[in-house]
Amino acid sequence: MNTYNPLQVVLFDANDIPGLIALSDSVGWDYDEFEITTVMLSGKIFGHKNAEGKIVSSAAIITYKRNLASIGMVIVHENYRGLGLGKLATQKCIESVSEHTAIMLVATKDGEPLYKKMGFTTVDCVHKYLADHYSGTHSLASNEWTIDDFREQDFADIVSLDAAAFGDNRSNFLKNRLQQSRRCIVVKDHQANIIGFGMSIAGPINLILGPIVAPDSQTATNILDALAKDHHGKLRMDVPSGHSEFTKFLEQNGFKEANTPPVMILHAEKMPARNNTLFAIAAQIFG
Repeated sequence: MNTYNPLQVVLFDANDIPGLIALSDSVGWDYDEFEITTVMLSGKIFGHKNAEGKIVSSAAIITYKRNLASIGMVIVHENYRGLGLGKLATQKCIESVSEHTAIMLVATKDGEPLYKKMGFTTVDCVHKYLADHYSGTHSLASNEWTIDDFREQDFADIVSLDAAAFGDNRSNFLKNRLQQSRRCIVVKDHQANIIGFGMSIAGPINLILGPIVAPDSQTATNILDALAKDHHGKLRMDVPSGHSEFTKFLEQNGFKEANTPPVMILHAEKMPARNNTLFAIAAQIFG
């Protein structure tokens, strides 16, 4: 007798990437093979398949080194909404980590009420910026620092900078993101100390800029310049709150704020301590 439950939560693997891309496309999101591979290498993706084996829901969780994880890629196909599949897949993500692990997510406005019912609280927001074309000055000269392409020996330094900026050690994710990146650059001071870095990711629609970590908005602006200067298509940045000078520059140089999705957290009262040097997150799924 066939006991297969077509709506049972399953853990996806590399063979499911085409189906996850199709699910993403069905809601107008732009996950591609490279992005989903990075998610799988850095965490886990759960969801549902129907009786024909078609993926109809997903939710991913990325775990970091200490006690923080991030949930994203919560998608339900329009034909299967109202069945609680998104909640079930998200709950499976929550159950896959310790109850002592703080879990963050960047919610859609529609998803915020559901996450509140699941125990998440809204603690902040991010500012999603899009540009059809970046019109920056490309003025990269400075007497204070230099910009160089990333080298392997720089990895420990960017992990350390990112940990202070983000609030947890993301060495495994950063290793995977570097493999995916179009370019990664570092900023060095007069003593050749790395004081900032940035990555660009070539997505199917946008060049994604982030993470960008910098000691101040001027340095962040120059990292943006270096990453965007040779790109002539669409760009995207997700900027944490608290960087008004930086976002003003974005708005003066071709970027428009698309929305401000809420940042929510579970198993904690607030976000982990950060030093205000994170000017662009890697992507909403990674926190």
